[in-house]
Amino acid sequence: MKTPFMYKFLKITLTPIFKFYYNPKIIGKENIIKKGPFLIAGNHKHLYDQCLVIISTKRYLKYMAKSEYFNKKIKKNFFNSIGCISVHRDRKDKVAVDEALKTLKNNGAIGIFPEGTRNRSNKDLLLNFKYGTVSMASKTNSYIVPFAITGDYKFRSKNLMIRFGKPFKVFNMSLEEANKKLYADINELILKNLKDTNRTIKEEIDSHIKIS
Repeated sequence: MKTPFMYKFLKITLTPIFKFYYNPKIIGKENIIKKGPFLIAGNHKHLYDQCLVIISTKRYLKYMAKSEYFNKKIKKNFFNSIGCISVHRDRKDKVAVDEALKTLKNNGAIGIFPEGTRNRSNKDLLLNFKYGTVSMASKTNSYIVPFAITGDYKFRSKNLMIRFGKPFKVFNMSLEEANKKLYADINELILKNLKDTNRTIKEEIDSHIKIS
């Protein structure tokens, strides 16, 4: 699938800036499928989450984005130029789903947040998952690559972390079973991130004490 010029341009120019400014720790990117169709799915805590996913892989990701981003002409032109798929969240959006399925059937990759919206309550606890991710994976025999993001988007952040889990297929599961597995996998990745972050903080404190 051809990568839009604007997507390539922004990725090349903004990736080093993003990595320097936010200092993210990227773990498990070798789990991202290099060829063939897949959905990359994870928790949603911040506006820049999709940026963090995009800079972690060489694959072109068509992200499913809420239709509100397409309401104004300038925003609409921008999101269309990088290949985002507009999704109406208040109803079943057949047009958006069909476009995503077409992408997967053409060996493309879809970025999606199973929670369906940004989690503004407790950012380390997951909201209930919608079934779109596992349904599309089932219909196209595509892999799902789970990921989890924890930490803060701050200058030279010390705790911003994204971790990618093992890809899996859902052809031998019911949609309910697949959704439960996806939820459990992402939750486990969140816990691993938090454990590593706490260990790093403890090591820094211990090191500071020894120096003092």
